Amino acid sequence: MATTPTRDGPPPVVTDDQLAAMHDDPRFVDLKRRLFRFIVPATIGFLAWYLLYVLLSAYARDFMGTVVFGNINVALLLGLGQFVSTFGIAWAYSRYTSRNYDPQATELHDAVHYGEDAR
Repeated sequence: MATTPTRDGPPPVVTDDQLAAMHDDPRFVDLKRRLFRFIVPATIGFLAWYLLYVLLSAYARDFMGTVVFGNINVALLLGLGQFVSTFGIAWAYSRYTSRNYDPQATELHDAVHYGEDAR
């Protein structure tokens, strides 16, 4: 069960110099790399999958009209697959960030806002 950390009062004001220094912090650079390691391949993969669906719909009408069973054809299954893959990516992103991103982001946040260096 997650609990909210208790702090006495609001966090101190962070100056522009402190924020600029944070951008040079190796932990911040690592955070950006971790995030891009998921986002870039997931985005490329999903856009390729979506483009394939659109191109098949436009140029492979006979294939897309192939009946799989009953009134269900390939186009309907691939269209539903778009929804499934969207939710799958959202679930995977949530899992990825909670394991690989959030703990380090919280550590860096605390270091910047509260002056705690928990390295």
